[in-house]
This record gives sequence, C-alpha cells and structure tokens, in this order.
Amino acid sequence: MTDTREMARAERAELAALLDSLTPEQWEAPTLCAGWAVRDLAAHVVGYDLKGMTGFARTLVRAGMSPDRANRRVVDDLRDLDPPRLVALVRRYETPQGLTAQFGYRIALTDGAIHQQDIRRPLGLPRAIPPERLRAVLDFAMVAPPVRAFVRTRGLRLVATDLDWSSGRGTAEVRGPGEAVLMAAAGRADALDELEGPGVATLAGRCGTA
Repeated sequence: MTDTREMARAERAELAALLDSLTPEQWEAPTLCAGWAVRDLAAHVVGYDLKGMTGFARTLVRAGMSPDRANRRVVDDLRDLDPPRLVALVRRYETPQGLTAQFGYRIALTDGAIHQQDIRRPLGLPRAIPPERLRAVLDFAMVAPPVRAFVRTRGLRLVATDLDWSSGRGTAEVRGPGEAVLMAAAGRADALDELEGPGVATLAGRCGTA
C-alpha cells in the first residue's frame, strides 16, 4: 500500500500541473468555496506550510481562534503573488510541512484532494482520482473536524459505487461515485445530482456553503 506521504506528494504534484495549465481568466474564476477564486485556493493549500506549526498557532490566536478567519489571513498574506509564484510554492512544498503534515500527511492529502475538485468542477475539468488515494481521503474526511462530514452524514450510510468503500450505520443510504460522495459529504451541493438513494434529500439539506 502506498503511504499517505507519497499520496499527499502526488496530490500536490497533480495540483501544480493543473494550476500551471490554467489561463489567466481561469485563475480568477470562482471555485466551489464561496468567495474564493482559484488563486485563493492555491494560496490556501500551501499557506500553512510556509508558516510552520508556530506560525499556525500565532495566526489562529490573531484570528481570535476562528479557523475561518485564520484561513482568510493565510490567503491574504499571499495576495501579492502572481500565478507562476503560487505554482512554484505548491511545487516547493510538494512534500507537506507543518500543519498539513500532521496525522501522517492526511491533512494535506484530504485538503488538497477536496480543494483540487473545488477548482476542477466549476471549470469543467474532471479527473479520475486514483482509487487508493480516494479511499484514504474518504476515510479521513469522515473524522476530520474541519471537513464536518461526520455532521452532514450523521444517520446516513454512504456507499461508493466505484470502489470498495462505505461508511456509516444509518438506514438511509447515499450511493454514487466515490468522488461525488466525498464532495457532498464535504458540503459541496454541486455533487448531489450524481448521487442516489433515500438519504440524498437529508444530505442535501445539510449541504451549506463550503
């Protein structure tokens, strides 16, 4: 089995390649994260790597212990960087450091995978996430507090139809491609049309702004 460090590195390498292929207009296009353009998500993915654990703690304190405000500060700190320099940062931190390296690199892997889809879906640039990587992301997303998937999927049973993965003991099932299950569980309503089952309506009601 490929370890999560290598999967996180592969995810960031693919993100860098995607970003490097985008036009100036695409860099300014909206993503599935409300209020954030592609350039904002690129900055967010590696922003905490630059700060290290001490910088992360300092940023969180200055943001009044609000993760949302801390994330905004991290993005604003990189506001002056142009696309080539942002891509260079993603490549520089292909091996995650600091906060994103925690939990065996699962933070970087999960955050990177979800945010790459946040960019790709609105731009109409789908990809096939390698099954082993997608399974690892699904597992961690279900327990990671920032993703809040465990809140949205409470009482539901999630089943990926394209890989050997399921989660939850509820009687109301949600079925569909693993990538769509991941994105809906992470609050992205954009993926709901790709899912089926009696639990979809409940999940849809819990999908707010990402």
